[in-house]
Amino acid sequence: MEWILLAKALVMGVVEGLTEFFPISSTGHLIVVADLIHFDAHGAKVFEVVIQLGAILAVLWVYRARFFSMFCGLAREPNARSFALNLILAFLPAAVVGFLTIKQIKAYLFNAPSVGVALVLGGLVILWVERHQLMVRVHSVDSMSWRDAFKVGCAQVLALIPGTSRSGATIIGGMLFGLDRRAATEFSFFLAVPTMFAATVYDVYKNYALFSRSDLPVFAVGFIAAFISALMAVRGLISYISGHSFNAFAWYRIVFGLLILASWHFGWVNWSV
Repeated sequence: MEWILLAKALVMGVVEGLTEFFPISSTGHLIVVADLIHFDAHGAKVFEVVIQLGAILAVLWVYRARFFSMFCGLAREPNARSFALNLILAFLPAAVVGFLTIKQIKAYLFNAPSVGVALVLGGLVILWVERHQLMVRVHSVDSMSWRDAFKVGCAQVLALIPGTSRSGATIIGGMLFGLDRRAATEFSFFLAVPTMFAATVYDVYKNYALFSRSDLPVFAVGFIAAFISALMAVRGLISYISGHSFNAFAWYRIVFGLLILASWHFGWVNWSV
């Protein structure tokens, strides 16, 4: 039984790491996969926090030089202060709206059918954006104004709906607001750090009583799996977007979302609703 639980933790960690930074919704996938494999370990809420932390650390590791440069330059370099300010401004909209609405969202939208609808709608939006010639004004995260950052932050609010995708909302939102593909993707990665870190701290505070030493092996497996898979995802996506559109992710979302909705409608899977 213990090995089965560890195997499920491994699957959940890999799913978190691979989907957190691709525009396909990590929260949506975790909801669906947890239902499919019946992952109901003690402290499951805390487990999600732990694997999310693994994904955060992967971004910090990939961009460690950039974050180190920013922190060291805050006192004397205008570019470092501007970059930090942009991250704060982009973080605030989702933080405020999330704080006010997260209970209602979890109560009504954290289920497979809602995820399916959001996946399909998000995929259609990506296809629409990719088929239009967008005006590009910003070719680097260093060239972003505070208005650009705030607009991307407003787009991130949509990601509070499970199945929408935080990275999808910020990347596609950034492209709509004038960022080129690489700048939008990199800023999405940078913005993930304060956003996910704040969510992690909040979840730890809310669920601290659920921590148990007996869960450490499960947490360790999930954490390591999330870190390694997220590391691969971040590096892979940056390489991928240099010569490809996001259409493949859009079609994946649509097919996966339709399968979820079909399985719910016809009763193929007994989803938790």
